[in-house]
Amino acid sequence: MQRASVYVHFPWCLQKCPYCDFVSRPTTRAEIPHEAYADAVLSELEARREETRSRALVSVFFGGGTPSLWEARSLGRVLEGVRRAFATEEPDLEITAECNPSSLDRDKAQGLAAVGVNRMSVGVQSLDTARLKFLGRLHDGAGALTALEHALEAVPRVSGDLIFGQPGQSAAEFEGEVEALTRLGLRHVSAYALTIEPDTQFGALAKKGKLPLAKEDDVADAFLATRAAFAARGLGHYEISNYAVPGEESRHNLHYWRGGDYVGLGAAAVGCVSDATTRSARRWRNTPNASAYLAAAGARDLDAMAADRETLSPADRIREALMLGLRTREGVDLAALAARTGVDPRTDRRAALARRTASGDLTLDGEVLRVPPERWLWLDGIVADLF
Repeated sequence: MQRASVYVHFPWCLQKCPYCDFVSRPTTRAEIPHEAYADAVLSELEARREETRSRALVSVFFGGGTPSLWEARSLGRVLEGVRRAFATEEPDLEITAECNPSSLDRDKAQGLAAVGVNRMSVGVQSLDTARLKFLGRLHDGAGALTALEHALEAVPRVSGDLIFGQPGQSAAEFEGEVEALTRLGLRHVSAYALTIEPDTQFGALAKKGKLPLAKEDDVADAFLATRAAFAARGLGHYEISNYAVPGEESRHNLHYWRGGDYVGLGAAAVGCVSDATTRSARRWRNTPNASAYLAAAGARDLDAMAADRETLSPADRIREALMLGLRTREGVDLAALAARTGVDPRTDRRAALARRTASGDLTLDGEVLRVPPERWLWLDGIVADLF
């Protein structure tokens, strides 16, 4: 039986962060159509029953935006519908909700747990008040730690997000934040370098030369110091931006990075499901306009709902598998990839593979291709050479 994860996008937040390029619209709590949006997502789910009814459910992830703004009852209705839509599900199904500290109090954490959420990913980003203000966050350091405590009381698995490579941030300061999160009991942390995307407030400021930025060498040094800080506390570097105690890795993200199928639901959600007969895959992206999505989903009109669609050839799927899988410590199983796509991934890449393995940028252990973690600073160039 084919396996698939589900991603549900919640497109609202209280305030748009200046570095964020995800699809989200700032609004007030009172303006969020909690029940109507749940109805729309469930209608879309019914319209996509061909993608679910013969598959096994691997994981569910509520992302955004700020899903912790969604009323727990409404989110729970969607989760119940998702679980019913699949033929079967993984034991101990991982169900994650992204949460912001400003919308995660004890009642909300307990409410999410009561409807089935068993993992929370909390957008801490920093524990320093000045840096949180620079990042446009609505919480302070104490509020972030309190939100994490509420999450840890409610569910067995909690992850926190941090951003390093901020201007003026020292490695020692960031290590202090790592220490604070792990001391609370977090067994998974995502640590991202501050990236300036063009279609953001930070992108516009950077284009005008009005945004302070860390030097590239300082960001690289921070990346290496971050890895050492987590390793000293028992969290392994299992993906370029993710650290976990063994066994606490994000199952949902691992499914993505391994090239698994996923069903995207909600405004701006992306889904991709494979066809075992043609070895191709169908990808769709829903309209990012929440009002348009509500109307189209209510009518179960997938054509009106879609912002775009594409078919991925076996060659396309190989390129994506290499791009995603080589971000991880486990790498890419070339034999499994060939079986999945019907094409040997080595075809047209033998010279690049030989060159990169000779230089130490790649290792080939049997059928498993990896980028050694000590070369992850140069990952983009290594992967680009395989395209």
